[in-house]
Amino acid sequence: MAKQTSLNRRGFLKGSTGAGLLICSSRVAFGYQANEKLNMACIGIGGQGEGNVRSVSGENVVAVCDVDEKRGARMLREHSKARQYKDFRRMLSEMDKQIDAVVVCPPDHTHAVAAVGAMKQGKHVYCEKPLTRTVYEARMMRLTAAKHKVVTQMGNQGSASEGVRRATEWGAAGTVGPVREAYLWVGDGSGTMTRPKDTPPVPKSLDWDLWLGPASERPYHPSYLPFIWRGWRHFGSGSLGDMGCHTGNFLFRCLELGKLWEPGGSSNAKRIRIEGEATGVHAEGYPSSTRVHFHIPARGDLPAVKLTVSSGKEMRPGSELLHGKQAGSFGSLLVGTKGSIYSSNPWNTSSEILSKNKGALKEPPRTLPRGVGHHREWIEACKGKGEAFSSFAIGGPLTELIQLANVAGIVGEPFHYDPLTGEIPDHPGASGLLHRPYRKGWTL
Repeated sequence: MAKQTSLNRRGFLKGSTGAGLLICSSRVAFGYQANEKLNMACIGIGGQGEGNVRSVSGENVVAVCDVDEKRGARMLREHSKARQYKDFRRMLSEMDKQIDAVVVCPPDHTHAVAAVGAMKQGKHVYCEKPLTRTVYEARMMRLTAAKHKVVTQMGNQGSASEGVRRATEWGAAGTVGPVREAYLWVGDGSGTMTRPKDTPPVPKSLDWDLWLGPASERPYHPSYLPFIWRGWRHFGSGSLGDMGCHTGNFLFRCLELGKLWEPGGSSNAKRIRIEGEATGVHAEGYPSSTRVHFHIPARGDLPAVKLTVSSGKEMRPGSELLHGKQAGSFGSLLVGTKGSIYSSNPWNTSSEILSKNKGALKEPPRTLPRGVGHHREWIEACKGKGEAFSSFAIGGPLTELIQLANVAGIVGEPFHYDPLTGEIPDHPGASGLLHRPYRKGWTL
């Protein structure tokens, strides 16, 4: 029996969807395989990537990849026995048969090409937030994951917290009554980015061509990296993109916005009207402040809702909506007929109900699983034990929504978005921002 189990190991790990799918012939075989370690590859191992590598280091880390030897030095030393690469395309090609799962943590503009490439080979994928740099890429991530039946998790780590899960249960139970108004605000906006004119030498530790990845060619400059790439439209997603998938996590779930992306029904019935305004709009980065109104249609029994997404202090909701509380730098708020669900935590790790009659509201039962942690949950789902709470089935549409807010702020004019087709039918300028061309040699 052990021999048969060993032969079936990769078939099991590759075919598991994280939904309790059993493809083995016995409980004994399933238990043996579920306790085996995954062969893990990690892309982007400096900065935030370090934490991700450490979170999966209980598995077999067989390959590590980073374009900057200096930034990735610590993980390169700690995993000196793993094969080391600068180009993840080469890693995936050479080690296809030796890799079960991939952790993706380069800058936003490279997420999709790395993750989609891995999923097309049948690898399970953990990818940092925001899932992608463009709306189209987020859509392709979701569809590719579904097509290849792989287990996925977006890196909005607050998903594993009590704050997110309890707020989601409040929303599902209708604790605060029907919600027709919601708010998401993120940070202090983005600063003006001016493209540098000087061309200093590329550091010896950095492969600049690989760091650019699919983005169009431009000379190296230290103004682009590390970390500060987030504010450049060429590479990152601004303050909204950087934190929106964290702070908007439970809001997206409570409003069941994912239903708009589910197949079936009329495109007209699911179409979202989007109106944006912004200050400090410029070509290289993101606006100084942004406010976007999403007019969300009804979803089943849930009424239509107006969702306002913003960045910048002057765009935050007033204290009257927060029962006298002052809005901080981050917040997520659902306004119901009986009260509101609110989190001031950037990652939604804490949440509360605001209501004049809070004592009269009935606490719903706990229905969601708790406890194992965000990375561990994904790993166990890869082995057929439970499900990933922030799979690309929800992380994709959430990222689409957040990146649409960026689009709306930049164009500053109303348009409609069709979640079923991924198209903007009535604004060519906004439609042109749904994606962008890749450099030669880089594809989804």
